Amino acid sequence: MGAVKRLNPQSGVFLSLTATIMLLSGCASSDNGLECGTVSAYIKPDATQYLYRTIVTHLDGVPVISRPNYLLQTGEHQFTVVELINSPELKVSLSSRGPKTLTVNVETDQRYHIAAQMNTDKIYVGSNKDFWQPVVFKQEFFECELNPKP
Repeated sequence: MGAVKRLNPQSGVFLSLTATIMLLSGCASSDNGLECGTVSAYIKPDATQYLYRTIVTHLDGVPVISRPNYLLQTGEHQFTVVELINSPELKVSLSSRGPKTLTVNVETDQRYHIAAQMNTDKIYVGSNKDFWQPVVFKQEFFECELNPKP
């Protein structure tokens, strides 16, 4: 049987192996700020659950053109949305159908589907703006990758 050879801390192999391990662990820790998640507004939610589509008008206070997916760095993000509730039960005036803000704490490799939740605890009429609220109605694993800016 062959003898097991111990690595000498002064040997080049030991230093090379140590440097490789440190380099690989640095890549895995993702301290580069490029961890990301996705917020999506493209799925048609289940209207039987009083969930309806939304349109994103602002992201973190900045006006945006609404799109299906928002690839974002991890952390807290503010979405200003308007509802697209199309229900015969809705009795509020058009002037009360204004934007609301949803805060999403984006985590790594997660996708958050957002919608407008119509409140059904009572009949909302007139100018009552409490008839809906923006919600995350589904969260799922979704691998994402942000490319670093040059």
